[in-house]
Amino acid sequence: MALRILDDCINCDMCEPECPNGAIALGEAIYEIDSAKCTECVGHYDKPQCVRACPIACIAPDPERVEDDAGLLAKYLSLYPQ
Repeated sequence: MALRILDDCINCDMCEPECPNGAIALGEAIYEIDSAKCTECVGHYDKPQCVRACPIACIAPDPERVEDDAGLLAKYLSLYPQ
């Protein structure tokens, strides 16, 4: 499933540069993840880099955007056609 940034985000700027898909951007109050671009780093890394970089662990799976590994890989392939 795509990830989301929770309301306790402190806008530390650690996650945004780590996203290989450019899915993270500063929203009106906190950073936000564009679910259309979030592949949980499938195709790039073994684990989501934003989760690894977040110092307060405020990035979690988005229950409204359930996707399996095959769906995440398909999204990656649509973002980076070969």
